[in-house]
Amino acid sequence: MGIDNFCSLDGSDPFWDWNRTWYSHNPDLTPCFQNTVLVWVPCLYLWLCFPIYFAYLKSNNHGYICMTHLNKAKTVIGFLLWIICWADVFYSFWERGQGQAQAPVYLVSPTILGITMLLATFLIQYERFKGAQSSGVMLNFWLIALVCATISFRSKVMQALDEPSAVDVFRYTTFYIYYTLLLISLFLSCLSDRPPLFSQAVKDLNPCPESGASFLSKISFWWINKLMVIGFKRPLEEKDLWSLNAEDCSQKVVPQLVRRWNHQCNKVKRPSEKTLYSPKRQGPGVRGDKKEGRPLEESEILLVKSTLKTGEPSLFWALCRTFGPYFLVSTVYKIVHDILMFVGPAILKLLIQFVNDASAPSWQGYFYTALLFVCSCVQTLILQRYFHVCFVTGMRLRTAIIGAVYRKALVITNAARRTSTVGEIVNLMSVDAQRFMELITYINMIWSAPLQVVLALYFLWQNLGPSVLAGVAVMVLMVPINAVIAMKTKAYQVAQMKSKDERIKLMNEVLNGMKVLKLYAWELAFKDKVSAIRESELRVLKKIAYLGAMSTFTWVCAPFLVALSTFAVYVLVDENNVLDAQKAFVSLALFNILRFPLNMLPMVISSMVQASVSMKRLRVFLSHEELDEDSVDRKGIAGSLDSVSIVDGCFSWSKGDDPTLKRINVHIPEGSLVAVVGHVGSGKSSLLSALLGEMHKQDGSVSIKGSVAYVPQQAWIQNATLRDNIMFGQEKKDAWYQRVVEGCALLPDLEILPGGDATEIGEKGVNLSGGQKQRVSLARAVYCDCDNYLLDDPLSAVDAHVGKHIFEKVIGPQGLLRGRTRVLVTHGLSFLPQADLILVMVDGEITEAGSYAELLGRQGAFADFLRIYANAEQTEEATDAAPQKGLENGGPAALLRQSQGTLTTAGSAKSLQKAETVAEGAKKDSRSPDAAKLTEADKAKTGRVKLAVFWEYMKAIGVCLSLTSVFLFFMHHLASVGANYWLSLWTDDPVINGTQPNRNMRLGVYGGLGLSQGVAVFLYSVSVSIGGVLASRYLHETMLYNVLRSPMAFFERTPSGNLVNRFAKETDTIDSVIPSIIKMFLGSMFNVLSSCAIILFATPYVAIIIPPLGLLYFFVQRFYVASSRQLKRLESVSRAPVYTHFNETLLGTSVIRAFGEQQRFIRESDSRVDHNQKAYYPGIVANRWLAVRLEFVGNCIVTFAALFAVIARDSLSPGLMGLSISYALQVTASLNWLVRMSSELETNIVAVEKVKEYGDTEKEAAWRLESSKLPSGWPTVGHIEIHDFGLRYRADLELAIRNISVTVEGGEKVGIVGRTGAGKSSLTLGLFRIIESAQGDIQIDGVNISQLGLHDLRSRITIIPQDPVLFSGTLRMNLDPFDGYSDDEVWRALELAHLKNFVSGLPDKLYHECSEGGENLSLGQRQLVCLARALLRKTKVLVLDEATAAVDLETDNLIQSTIRTQFEDCTVLTIAHRLNTIMDYTRVLVLDKGQVAEFGSPSSLIAQKGIFYKMAKDSGLV
Repeated sequence: MGIDNFCSLDGSDPFWDWNRTWYSHNPDLTPCFQNTVLVWVPCLYLWLCFPIYFAYLKSNNHGYICMTHLNKAKTVIGFLLWIICWADVFYSFWERGQGQAQAPVYLVSPTILGITMLLATFLIQYERFKGAQSSGVMLNFWLIALVCATISFRSKVMQALDEPSAVDVFRYTTFYIYYTLLLISLFLSCLSDRPPLFSQAVKDLNPCPESGASFLSKISFWWINKLMVIGFKRPLEEKDLWSLNAEDCSQKVVPQLVRRWNHQCNKVKRPSEKTLYSPKRQGPGVRGDKKEGRPLEESEILLVKSTLKTGEPSLFWALCRTFGPYFLVSTVYKIVHDILMFVGPAILKLLIQFVNDASAPSWQGYFYTALLFVCSCVQTLILQRYFHVCFVTGMRLRTAIIGAVYRKALVITNAARRTSTVGEIVNLMSVDAQRFMELITYINMIWSAPLQVVLALYFLWQNLGPSVLAGVAVMVLMVPINAVIAMKTKAYQVAQMKSKDERIKLMNEVLNGMKVLKLYAWELAFKDKVSAIRESELRVLKKIAYLGAMSTFTWVCAPFLVALSTFAVYVLVDENNVLDAQKAFVSLALFNILRFPLNMLPMVISSMVQASVSMKRLRVFLSHEELDEDSVDRKGIAGSLDSVSIVDGCFSWSKGDDPTLKRINVHIPEGSLVAVVGHVGSGKSSLLSALLGEMHKQDGSVSIKGSVAYVPQQAWIQNATLRDNIMFGQEKKDAWYQRVVEGCALLPDLEILPGGDATEIGEKGVNLSGGQKQRVSLARAVYCDCDNYLLDDPLSAVDAHVGKHIFEKVIGPQGLLRGRTRVLVTHGLSFLPQADLILVMVDGEITEAGSYAELLGRQGAFADFLRIYANAEQTEEATDAAPQKGLENGGPAALLRQSQGTLTTAGSAKSLQKAETVAEGAKKDSRSPDAAKLTEADKAKTGRVKLAVFWEYMKAIGVCLSLTSVFLFFMHHLASVGANYWLSLWTDDPVINGTQPNRNMRLGVYGGLGLSQGVAVFLYSVSVSIGGVLASRYLHETMLYNVLRSPMAFFERTPSGNLVNRFAKETDTIDSVIPSIIKMFLGSMFNVLSSCAIILFATPYVAIIIPPLGLLYFFVQRFYVASSRQLKRLESVSRAPVYTHFNETLLGTSVIRAFGEQQRFIRESDSRVDHNQKAYYPGIVANRWLAVRLEFVGNCIVTFAALFAVIARDSLSPGLMGLSISYALQVTASLNWLVRMSSELETNIVAVEKVKEYGDTEKEAAWRLESSKLPSGWPTVGHIEIHDFGLRYRADLELAIRNISVTVEGGEKVGIVGRTGAGKSSLTLGLFRIIESAQGDIQIDGVNISQLGLHDLRSRITIIPQDPVLFSGTLRMNLDPFDGYSDDEVWRALELAHLKNFVSGLPDKLYHECSEGGENLSLGQRQLVCLARALLRKTKVLVLDEATAAVDLETDNLIQSTIRTQFEDCTVLTIAHRLNTIMDYTRVLVLDKGQVAEFGSPSSLIAQKGIFYKMAKDSGLV
């Protein structure tokens, strides 16, 4: 039975009839086709989708949706449709019963349709059970069904009008009801149901509307409209952003990756057991003490479990397993889209055929136009969906990588940690994670590009035959040329990155050591160093610019050369080959498609190479060794009284190293105070690290009972308020907090700090002094209230009397920590008698242990230690009191006269009354909340970028050059349009005897126009790039100068991160991003304009449509840019905290681990990443939103160009029509690109604004004054007069020091003392004019220093600063950056500074490279380098800001003796912490609360029994 008999018994109803459907002015399909294909297509679709969709719903259960009116309506209509279909079936049976034989189709089709409607109704309910709020599968089903039914509907109406007699009333009625129900169903399926019960969205305050959006809203990104409207009305703020979707959050994404990665690592490691028989060791550990005798078997048979690595774990595989499944969806979208790309040219071909064929019915033209529109719209929706999936995957990938790196950073061993700097690890997070994110969007091009090329070539071959090969040859030639250019550019970029890294490293140091540069007046030397690096960077940039011009030239001219060669070969090969419109313009459209994949491939490949490098770096980092959790037994030994014990311990910093600590046996009873002493480098801090489990345990056992608190030697301070730093995540206990703060002597500091304990502490604690940081660090440990305290020399950085206070109140036998186990590493001898146990360390071993009295009796290492240090603490005392006795009973005499009971330090006598007043002080109105803020966060600017910024940039390039560039752009596009118009004239040439007579002339002119186009391209490329380089040079120079001219206050206020960002990110943007964006922006703008011009020229009617479309376009663009710009700003503002927090964590890992706070920090990091992605996600959705809207505008332009061409087909030549539509096909991409680029331009030009903003901040006084005529050797005597001097740190603060009047004779030695915050340093800052005076003046040798240029002043007096800052570079550069002294003089200075032996022992001697911050020299050596600087300058005035505790006493003595001999005839001002250093000075100035308290010789001040006497008494000097 044939298909015709299936439709009608006598075969009178054929399945298909061309005359009826195509060659007719009123087309219609045969009834047979309508009853079979049009009914079966929707059914087939649903049955094919059903198994996949059912499985999807089953696995993605979102919860249950309650019955709603919408759901009831959908279900009822589904049943009605089923009833209608069955009605048809029963009607057929009834007809049979009546003896009217009907064709089988009337029974089969309704049956199939009915069953399908039942399936649809089942799916509607199943979706409700599984919580699907809207369904694309069902929407498409109703849409297909409706489209098929619409065709039948038209047929039935036409048939009823033409042949009323043939109407089957029952079937017509059921069909019309069926049609109406389909319409309603389609409408209902466009709506979205309510969210499921218990869904996250219900609990969320601002949920992401995506999950609840309907299918149509999702594919058109309609659901973001609300946010866009808010963004258009006012700048978006953080509160407007939605919460992240659950599946994008860190807590969901990161564990998945970590789990898969661990799985990969475990696959690679194979455990293998081997048994070793070790001889019984008789080491010093086994002395036959009962305590240490271990059972025999244990030391004889050791089961060694080791893991063998069988290869590298694959990070790639772990990433694929985590993100692959979701990402695969995008591949499907991409394939469909690639195929749809070729529909445009195919329809163009049909349209030109239609214009050429006058007999074709006109409905065909409209049909093609409609088809073109529908295809373009589907293509748009699919492409944007594809991008959305890619970007979301990229976003999740970034979250996962950052999370994994963060978690890993908390557990890697110290050895692994040393292999990479903090900067490199932060880069893994910022740069490498970003690279993956960018690659994901392109990765599909790796197979999609070849697919597009193959398809394009296939269609071209069909069109032009073998001549295509000429064009392909040109393209293939272009690929290696482009590849060579890319390789070269890559090499140059690496060179540029290297210079850039060097420059940023130097800038970083300059900014961190700014104070030192200013004190030494070295700014210009460093400005020249930075500028030199910058110049080499710009030279490379210029080369990159020329290469860029080359590649732009090839990329713009390639399509033209391809077209030219193909057409030339085509017409020249054979006389009878005629170039008509169809061949020419369809080929052009296909060539345009070809352009994209060919240019993308090299890019994708290079980005894949970069990503693979990043992948390797990440893999290496994630594979690092982790600390062994079990190296320290935290439960403690059951039944033993020891809270800390180490048995036969042997520890090294990493597996392969020699042991740093060996033969360690320690048993510390609960609640005892243990002091650990020894020389610098004897392993005291390492011992604490071993107890914390931070070191690799080679042998022995360590156990600690209970919780641990740790105070590191270098205090680790977070960028948070002071209160948060102390509480460290514990709950607030007010009374305890108050006691802790008082015990740690922080009360006086809280009074000084602008916001009390709510003051924000800057990065690394910049606004606290060394002593304050140390006290805060101690307070954090005490507040934690743990069982064991490991204190690594916490008292070194504080003044003697404060140290004493803290020991008494906190650490000592009567302190807050009494009854806890305390292990104290210390250099202070005064505390040793109170320790229960003293451990003496020499070269990584504990040589002696016992109480103070026991050890003194032994006359061993401890007695030597005491002798060295006691003499140092007791150095020559120039008092009139009776001469001190030497060692009484072996202890410094001072110790025996310690006032045990009463404490009369400046701090603690008043501290009791203060405890109450602090609480009130915090409430006092005088403190503004802003006072507590220190750093200014980078603010998100709002509103449009001002035109002034563009004008600034144009001025930086040069106005002339800017205008030339624009003119060249215009010329290029004029030539391009000319060439294509010429082509259209050529294709319309009449054909005579099968040939075109003027074809050679046509070809020549076409080639000439193309050539001129190429020249213009090259010139504008070069001019824009060179302009860019000129602008970057100018902008960077001015910014560098402005920053160096800023006063110190500016650097304290501005986080160094912000400044480095200006020199790194913003400068990079100006260097490489802005010029290329300007090129693309101008390019796409002229593209759009030329396309519109051509379309208007061909079909003037389009003029009716272009203004409304232009308005729509403009509106969409402004709408988008307003929100997008703000989202970008919010995203970049929220990105910095992720990295700052990570940076901070890396510096404090040991503290975080000791307190066991890892989980809290991980949560904090995750929330910061999520916070950042919260701003990023709407940004990517906004991009998709824009693309859908814009492409719709583009599709409308194409459609109207085609439509008006169809209408005017009689007056329009095929050539012009081809020209107009092929331009229209390009307009979509250009429009899209134009908006992208204009918003990119606005976003990036902000960099210029940020770089310029430092031009407007306050500046210091002039460096050099022309007017001041200083005598050449000034100061010659060093006579200093200070009259009524005062200064304040900020305009809104009180005077820090006031009414100071002091006269210092030339050559006098004056000590300056006072407790923390008394204004000692402020006075020196005033002397160097780091802070300008607020009252009074200072005169040196009769010259008022405020009348001098800053460099004149600062280069004539010298300071040895408190923290020795060194810069990376040679040692010689660190001593003499201006190269003003000869080598001999430098060596002489080094010799006097006791460094000659050390330096001459180095391989490079004076040219020894110091690492960043001088890390490769010890602290003492750095201090001596600073001394050498002073010796080299040898001025008449020397200020010595004494290093507190950084230096061990030996170095201190060296410095003091050198100063006494070398600066004998100079005026020396010393800020002293250790009073013994100034006891032999001529006079001492005692400051208190910013005023002069006492001034006179040390002996007279001691006799006065005032402040100085108390301080001397505390230090045990009287």
